[in-house]
Amino acid sequence: RVHLVETGGGPVQPGVPLTLSCQGSDVLPFRDYNLAWFRQAPGKEREGIACIPSRGGNALYADDLEGRIAISRDNANHLLSLQIDNPNPGDTAMYSCAGVHRIASVCSRAASDYTHFGQGTQVTVSS
Repeated sequence: RVHLVETGGGPVQPGVPLTLSCQGSDVLPFRDYNLAWFRQAPGKEREGIACIPSRGGNALYADDLEGRIAISRDNANHLLSLQIDNPNPGDTAMYSCAGVHRIASVCSRAASDYTHFGQGTQVTVSS
């Protein structure tokens, strides 16, 4: 069982870059997991905004966020990160990381493809 804990959320001013982190437990090899970030804004469906495969390959991003967010992983430290540039009030949401044991060079942004989710960290972008 992989435990995922997100940190880095909170109140954020528009335009100030933000980095979220997701710490995975060391129970299982983090490097064998496809990983992703999801977010859910009030009154909206959860959406997968970025994913990164376990074995290289390209990260995938939601079309409307590509170029403004970046997902990265540090397998040695069991850490997944998400950088958000130029955040705006539309980025206000609960952000969660997710993982699935899959050795692959491709990934998916569909929630149904993931077996483990963190509790989430709230990001509120407001001046």
